[in-house]
Formats: sequence, C-alpha cells, structure tokens
Amino acid sequence: MLRNTTQTGSGHDDVHDVPVETPGRKALRRLFRNSTALTGLAIVLIVTTLAVLAPVLAPHDPTDIQLRNRLQAPSATHWLGTDENGRDILSRLMYGARISLLVGLGTVLLRAVIGISVGLVSGFYGGRIDAVLMRITDVFIAFPSLLLALAIIAIWGTGLDKVVLALSIAGWPQFARLVRGEVLSIKERTFVEAGRALGIRHLRLIVRHVLPNALPIIIVYASLNISSPIIAEAALSFLGLGIQSPDISWGTMLSSAQRFMRTAWWLATIPGIAITVTVIGFNLFGDGLRDALDPRMR
Repeated sequence: MLRNTTQTGSGHDDVHDVPVETPGRKALRRLFRNSTALTGLAIVLIVTTLAVLAPVLAPHDPTDIQLRNRLQAPSATHWLGTDENGRDILSRLMYGARISLLVGLGTVLLRAVIGISVGLVSGFYGGRIDAVLMRITDVFIAFPSLLLALAIIAIWGTGLDKVVLALSIAGWPQFARLVRGEVLSIKERTFVEAGRALGIRHLRLIVRHVLPNALPIIIVYASLNISSPIIAEAALSFLGLGIQSPDISWGTMLSSAQRFMRTAWWLATIPGIAITVTVIGFNLFGDGLRDALDPRMR
C-alpha cells in the first residue's frame, strides 16, 4: 500500500491511501478483457461441466445396448442418434469427455513435473549436469512423440494409465527445454546473484526465487499443450491402442464409427466435432493467457 501525503493549510498532513494493483490482478484484468480468452474459457467450462455432471445430465445409460434402436439418426428421443449397438450418442459423448479431459490434464501435469524438474536442474547448475540432461532430452526429441507413445504402449499394454504415461514420456522434453531457457535467463538477474552472495542454499533459491519467475511462461505453455494429448489419445484409440472398452472416450467412439462412415454420418462427425471444439477452446484460452501473463506480448 503506497501512502500519498499532502500538506494542508493548517499544517497537518492529509494522508490518502492509494491502492497498488498487484501483477496478478493486472493479469486477471487483462485476461477478462480479452474476448478470445473468454470465448475459450467458456468452451472449456461447458465441456468440463458436461463431463463432471454426466451422471446427472446424460439422458440415457451410455452402456445400455438396445439393438432395436441401432443406427438411429438424430431424433427427439436420441438428440444425437444412436450407435451400432443402439447406445445413445449424446450420453456417450458426455461420459467420453471425462476420459478425454482426464488424459489431457493428467498428461500435461505429468509432463510438467518431469520437464520442470529437468529444466530447473539443467539450467541452474549448467556445466556437465546441463550437458548430460540435455543430451538425454535430445534423444527423446529425436523420436516423433506419437511414434514413441505407440512403441511404449506396444510394450506396456493399453489402458488409461498406460496412455497417460506413454504420452507424458513422449512429451516432457519440450517442457524441459522451455524451462531451461527461462532459468538460464533468470539466474543471471541481480536478485539471484544477491542470494548466492548471501549464501542462500541452491534448493531454496530455485524453489523460492527462480521457479516463481518462470511460472507465467510455464502456465501459458501448459494451457496451450492440453489439446495435444487429447488429439493423441483420439489417434491411439482410433488405432485400437488407446482406451479400451468398456471405458468411453471420444477416440473409441471414432474407432467404432469406422465401419459406418457412409451409412451413419453422425457416429464419426459428432465426436470429431467435440474434439475439434474442445481443442479450439483450450487453444483460445491459452492464447489469452499468453497475452495476459507475458509482458513481451503487451
């Protein structure tokens, strides 16, 4: 709180409190003034709400097989139609959003934990430690991420946990390189040099001073990166190597729709639109976060 003092004619000080806007509040104000970010946030919130409240909002049991209703086009009874087993597409779409979002958020979180740890150590200590860690990172980057994930799943097997782990291992190097670059810049700043001169332990310097200054760019990159695992999971499930029945994801819905592309357009179109809209939502929100948090964008 800054205090503004003005001298009055009577010789007394008239003190006025002038509130200081913190960087966090400034970023939030810029974020909520950004129509692109608000559009993306609205999409993300709608998809998340449908996923969380699927047991309440879903009009039918997503696993209930009704062969007499198989391959019905969208109607008043089944708003988005039914699949080859007579199951309601809208209900399956809501439940599928749960796993697709879980894969996206879980993968990004695990990628961030691994990548931030490697990037902080590599950038702060430099020297041989940096050389070794970056060569390991280069080995992972040399493989296409989806191809590496396919190889890992082929070894470990399919399932939700295997998909998240495989996509995390394939994607952490990008986080590591990003964080390392930020740390190389931050550690040369005056406050870090002062901390070293005062004898502050390296771990405390990293956790209390270096990491918080790198967080804005990490948050922006993570928000933009959530859509990548969602698409990758859909691709893996489409190939039969991702989420397995009875679990439902948008990728498994696309996979089961392959045989009916010409006769039942809604089977592939609807989950495809859901994936596209969700990815656009996360990307728009990530762009807005970048504009709000990165001073170089202003």
